[in-house]
Amino acid sequence: MNIHFVEVTRENWEECIGLSVTDDQEDFIISNCESIFQSKFVENCFPLCIYNDSEMIGFLMYDIDPETKRWELSRLMIDEEHQRKGYGKQALLLLLKQLKEKIGSIIFYTSVEPENNTMKNLIKSLDFIETGEIMWDEEVFCINL
Repeated sequence: MNIHFVEVTRENWEECIGLSVTDDQEDFIISNCESIFQSKFVENCFPLCIYNDSEMIGFLMYDIDPETKRWELSRLMIDEEHQRKGYGKQALLLLLKQLKEKIGSIIFYTSVEPENNTMKNLIKSLDFIETGEIMWDEEVFCINL
């Protein structure tokens, strides 16, 4: 497994928006197209394609929330053909490592739909903790980097 990130570019954006999750996951995540669009008009959004070797397998975006000013994971998706292989966990581990190296010690946040147990289990396995907050009708979690 060789997980790495590549910025969304003119060369890869169409492949990125062609990635999809399973039908039962569609209510949990905004499309990659909408996320990329958002990143062009909202400051401090960082969209990244997730690759395993030379194959694009997913997408994530992190940002500084304009309201709370907190660093956060705002999107994570692994294409349905590549799920259940550990790629999501490896991508998050890599992102957390890179953020700690780039930014230093911060509290990093994410929010999860209450019914999205797969994502909740994933982030809990990485030591994210529940904050007790609800934002955008989602449960908020954080980790100290």
